Amino acid sequence: MISHPSRHCTVELQALPSRIGQVRRIVSAQLRYWHLDPLIDRAALGVTELLTNVHRHAEPDKMCTVEIELVLDRLMVSVHDHDPRLPVVEDVPDDLLEAETLATRGRGLAMVAAFSESWGVRSDGEAGKVVWFALSAPAVVKAGAGRPPRRPAEKTPRVFAEVDALRTEHAPARSAVVG
Repeated sequence: MISHPSRHCTVELQALPSRIGQVRRIVSAQLRYWHLDPLIDRAALGVTELLTNVHRHAEPDKMCTVEIELVLDRLMVSVHDHDPRLPVVEDVPDDLLEAETLATRGRGLAMVAAFSESWGVRSDGEAGKVVWFALSAPAVVKAGAGRPPRRPAEKTPRVFAEVDALRTEHAPARSAVVG
């Protein structure tokens, strides 16, 4: 399911590697539509890192919800999954720091912390958790926030086709009652 009222977008998906690229494109297209082009790279990278964590670590399933929302002058990005375990960002001792610079795993949340204005995790009890980050919207975007959005970029029809495919693939079975 996807919804995108004026400054809010939600995508539900199974965090599989093939879906992560699709969600990156959806987030990028939505931010272009909102005139938030300067935030695209950081938001897409952050979503990728959070979805990768869901794919690698979440139990009992890989279902999650990505939400992006422009609140005043901040873009809030969050990923909700069904695993109640909270992530832990481990500190690397100074003597291992040099050896760890080539590591390819375990840096996702540290990267999110480095490029975002703020980030955090909140428990949703037995229903799981939400990992989020915030990006400050540029002054140029703030000044144009009251204008109607421009026409989406040329790639947008392809992105929305991918959204429809995600929606169809994960839609609950429906039965009709004929009276």
